[in-house]
Amino acid sequence: MIGYLKKCFLASLVLVFALGSSMAYAKSLDQIITAGEIRVGINPNFPPLGMFNEKNEIAGFDAEFADAVAKKLGVKLQVVQLGSPDRIPFVTADKIDFVMGAMTRTAERAKVIDFTIPVHTEILGVLTTEKKPYKDYKDFNRSDITFVQVRGTTPIPFIEKNLPKAKVLLLDNYPDVVRAIAQGRGDALIEVIEFVLKHTEIHKQTKWRIVETPVTVYYCCLGVGKGNDTLRNWLNVAIFELHRDGTIEELWKKYFGRPMIYKVKWSDWF
Repeated sequence: MIGYLKKCFLASLVLVFALGSSMAYAKSLDQIITAGEIRVGINPNFPPLGMFNEKNEIAGFDAEFADAVAKKLGVKLQVVQLGSPDRIPFVTADKIDFVMGAMTRTAERAKVIDFTIPVHTEILGVLTTEKKPYKDYKDFNRSDITFVQVRGTTPIPFIEKNLPKAKVLLLDNYPDVVRAIAQGRGDALIEVIEFVLKHTEIHKQTKWRIVETPVTVYYCCLGVGKGNDTLRNWLNVAIFELHRDGTIEELWKKYFGRPMIYKVKWSDWF
């Protein structure tokens, strides 16, 4: 999954540079208020962040969060459908005012767009069972441990480099990986935990656990146009308030079925 996201980012950069001098100026906060509408880019193929509901409308965590932001600003919400490679180009071309879709802040992306404070996190960590009570991912560097991973994903070279004593069983998809662990054919999976937990639900007899110490924590923010400080500064305040009043946590539990694994530590200072 992470390898796929990296490929999407590279594709995004190509599209951004292809836009060249056609890159548009982002709408300021005052212009958005005057227009009475805020345009938000959401990927509907990334459940439960974004997905189509029974009415073929874009729903999910991102859509409800964006609606809360629009209501706080006092404007209508326009959801713009996009895919992962479109996220940065749509911002730079002023097709949207901000973008969601697990927009992880990175130094490379920050060269092209600006980021707000974090809305939520993603955990690259270890999913295992109670049979393996280790509390740190480094404890899995053992010859009697077998990781079960999806072919071609980024955690594979990470395991080879950092956990060289462990064995690796490669399968074609995440349902098969989770099934193999439930059946005892492997011990653990390293992946972005939030998006693989849903595959554990059908294996109710297995006592699953997430290793306490994550490999890393990704901070997912809103992406806005470069230099659009009026909008970014207002969004920062709105996100802060939505964290403080519990809105974000409640939406996360609604769509993920559990509290955020690693909570954003909101504070008085951004």
